[in-house]
Amino acid sequence: MKSQNPAEPTPREMTVAAVLLGAAIAIVFGAANAYLGLRASMTVSASIPAAVISMAIFRAVGRRKALLENNMVQTIGSSGESVAAGTIFTVPALILWGLPPSLLQITILAVLGGLLGVLMMIPLRHHLIVEEHATLPYPEGTACAEILRAGEVGGVHARTVFSGLGISALYRFLTNDGLGVFPSSVQHILPLGRNAAIGMDALPALLGVGYIIGLRVSSLVFAGGVLGWLVFIPLISLVGDHLTTVLPPATVPISEMKADDIWENYLRYIGAGGVAVGGLLSLAKSVPMLWRSVGAMWRRASASMERTARREDRDLNPKIVVGGVVALILAIAFLPMVHVGILGAALIALFGLFFVAVTSRIVGIIGNSSCPVSGMTIATLLVCTLILRWAGYEGASGKVAALVIGAIVCIAISNAGDTSQDLKTGYLVGATPSRQQIGEMIGVLSSAFFVGLTIFFLHQAYVLGSKQLPAAQATLMSLVIPGLLEGNLPWDLVFIGAGSALVVELLGISSLPFAIGLYLPIATSTPIMVGGLLHWLMVERRSKQAGAMETTDGTLFASGLIAGDALLGVLLALVLYCGLSFPLLGKVVLDQWATWVAFAILAVLLARTDWRKK
Repeated sequence: MKSQNPAEPTPREMTVAAVLLGAAIAIVFGAANAYLGLRASMTVSASIPAAVISMAIFRAVGRRKALLENNMVQTIGSSGESVAAGTIFTVPALILWGLPPSLLQITILAVLGGLLGVLMMIPLRHHLIVEEHATLPYPEGTACAEILRAGEVGGVHARTVFSGLGISALYRFLTNDGLGVFPSSVQHILPLGRNAAIGMDALPALLGVGYIIGLRVSSLVFAGGVLGWLVFIPLISLVGDHLTTVLPPATVPISEMKADDIWENYLRYIGAGGVAVGGLLSLAKSVPMLWRSVGAMWRRASASMERTARREDRDLNPKIVVGGVVALILAIAFLPMVHVGILGAALIALFGLFFVAVTSRIVGIIGNSSCPVSGMTIATLLVCTLILRWAGYEGASGKVAALVIGAIVCIAISNAGDTSQDLKTGYLVGATPSRQQIGEMIGVLSSAFFVGLTIFFLHQAYVLGSKQLPAAQATLMSLVIPGLLEGNLPWDLVFIGAGSALVVELLGISSLPFAIGLYLPIATSTPIMVGGLLHWLMVERRSKQAGAMETTDGTLFASGLIAGDALLGVLLALVLYCGLSFPLLGKVVLDQWATWVAFAILAVLLARTDWRKK
């Protein structure tokens, strides 16, 4: 799959209309995802919905050839979702502690973290997006490019994409998130030991992601889930049944827990340790690449090169990138509203660079939706809180400093993942990287204030931590930091995960996808595995380049599945945000067997798109 370069050397791209529309979408999607994240501990990717909305609006006003303008709109618009994700998973912990931040403080944290993530990702673009184009699919970025291309050229490719979009949207609307005909998630306890469970979030987007990334990566992610849910959880249950005391960090005996409870209280810490080690090993192997990437960026952007570089390979000037990062770190160190000082700023620079690099590669493998941002944030908190404790931070000041470090890093890595996907889309449609990078920063600045405003509004309406607004991720952060400062974090669990990742790496297998599967619920990795199997059956085993990424009708249909799921996710979030209730029928009409049947039909429809070519 190669870049689609417009014929004209300076095409219409960063226009006033594209910037204004993208900023408006960033604000709306940022607010909607802030609510969804606090309510359901998840966010939905905004790139594809933003692209579809942009195409519809530009076509409505008679502008047909607007490929790069539509891409600019989705680039700016998707930043709102990533700012919201990083902010709402961390900052509300301050409210839960009774230390509510001001609206200005939340805005500043969101701006600092968002801009830091964008700038730190830029030196990696050429290596990850261009040089590793054949090995890193960036599923959501690729899907978005297919949506943009299909909307531009129309014809059979457009029908394939938009048929997937329509089927996916209808499927999602029929689940308990919409009309309530059947549940969107299923789980079965297996007779392999107590609490051994297999489940599936039967969502079209996850099936589409698996089809795009292929069998190899899907199987690695699924293998981590198998170890967690069919080995660790039954083992913990077996041992816990003979304990009469409560084993921290849980508050009830293991004998009273179900599989989900054990994942919540124990397995997530194991997974966080695995992700930390997997990320560290991945970074260690990538150090030469990082060094070459930075050097290549400087060479490409030198004065002589800048005059002759192709538009499609032109990044922001490295002097601006480095100067911007330094300025942001200095602002973090000395702004009184940030509360971390020079030590905290140094930790943010170190862990921000580390996890921005790791995230930019992770999302290239499994996409933004399945990227364990909270796991990497927990790993950051584990180390940074201990360092702050050693440096004498304690009490409320220690908790605030640790949380702010985690918040800025979380926002940075969330925005780095979104930037990576958007730059992949831009590469595929022939956009100008430097203009996209400016667009990402415009999106951050547009949405930061409104994300904070949404948090304040929702807290006043529902109260954070209540049943209506549980803020589960922020609640976890609010528990981890005091546990570290007081010395009662379950380090044994963290080291089990770290050891598991190390064993996998010693076997010659990339431990990061495996660790991601160990951290995520198996319900997330199962549909990804199904998609990977379908891709192997329909494409890889018949292809001379097995496993290589290629555009097929199935890839187009899978892109539509991701688009439809994302669009309905945002729409349903907006409906809930406006105070309307779902499901409309008041309860789930059919049981989870209907979910298996519906998902099987969806899988058959996906496989059929490539089967027809055989």
